[in-house]
Amino acid sequence: MITKQIMLTYLYLLIYICLSSGVILYNKWVLSPKYFNFPFPITLTMIHMGFSALVALVLVRVLKIVAPVRMTFQIYATCVIPISAFFASSLWFGNTAYLHISVAFIQMLKALMPVATFLVAVICGTDKLRCDLFLNMLLVSVGVVISSYGEIHFNVMGTFYQVVGIFAEALRLVLTQVLLQKKGLTLNPITSLYYIAPCSFLFLFVPWYLLEKPAMEVLQIQFNFWIFFTNALCALALNFSIFLVIGRTGAVTIRVAGVLKDWILIALSTIVFPESTITGLNIIGYAVALSGVLMYNYLKVRDVRATNPIPTELLLERVTKDWKLDKKMSDICIEDESSKNSGGVGNMTGPASALETAVDEEAPLLPGSRAMPYPTRTQLSSSHSP
Repeated sequence: MITKQIMLTYLYLLIYICLSSGVILYNKWVLSPKYFNFPFPITLTMIHMGFSALVALVLVRVLKIVAPVRMTFQIYATCVIPISAFFASSLWFGNTAYLHISVAFIQMLKALMPVATFLVAVICGTDKLRCDLFLNMLLVSVGVVISSYGEIHFNVMGTFYQVVGIFAEALRLVLTQVLLQKKGLTLNPITSLYYIAPCSFLFLFVPWYLLEKPAMEVLQIQFNFWIFFTNALCALALNFSIFLVIGRTGAVTIRVAGVLKDWILIALSTIVFPESTITGLNIIGYAVALSGVLMYNYLKVRDVRATNPIPTELLLERVTKDWKLDKKMSDICIEDESSKNSGGVGNMTGPASALETAVDEEAPLLPGSRAMPYPTRTQLSSSHSP
């Protein structure tokens, strides 16, 4: 029998898939010279970061929905700033790719995310080079190469931007694990935006001032408030939809939903943007890459369950309940306890804290559907404007 809770879970999954696909298509439409004609990805990303930072500030400081963690200057300088730098870089390069290649092909290239994360993790010493994982990564890479070979409108610069963005995101993921976890710092989605979004905005300001501001002055770009407001609002809604999905489902469900979203998005992009063409070789290559990604996800989830004595479902449920704190407890108890346990660094867990399943490229500060293979508790999120 289908219960109300099951229906609600499926509703959250549907909302996530719709918002995730919608944000990508909306951003592509805004950036594309053939449609809204706003070819300034750094500016669009800065709008998202500024809007997210403002909303987080209101939620934390004005409405006091959650309490800020005890962030010292040392932690901010050694953890938040490097993570924000790679986050800003991943958004910058990833968004720029949409000026050169199609949404469908970009989704196929994003299958490389586990490969990039695995390689960076091995280099940084947070993961071991294993034969089974290496063979999966090789399968994913072969699939992406086949898909690229079948791309009719292949563009070297667009592919380069996307791959660089993927590796920047992989570096951010590994840094999040290495730096924040070793400091004992965990952030929920709201406090993540509160600390990361302003810093990322500042990092993006420099390339914006040098690269896009002069061009905007020459072209005399008119700012359409409602277009950019609704775009940023959709991206913010996506962040919270991922948060709701993670709180009600397990890692496998989220990964399957991410895969389903990718296929839906590839199909929708050919309808919304008729100039996008998918070939048979594209599909074959992506299917090969996807099989490697699914096997990689299975191996990682199996590893987490093998090393974690608590069943994943119970752990997620427990952490979800912990995060839904009484306001008074969040203001009074958490900081005192965390000061004792982690030397003054505040701890606050979100529903995805038990198992970071992956990063959704539209919301890189929140765990999403595909990339983070480690059992971490640190969440970071905002909109990736494709």
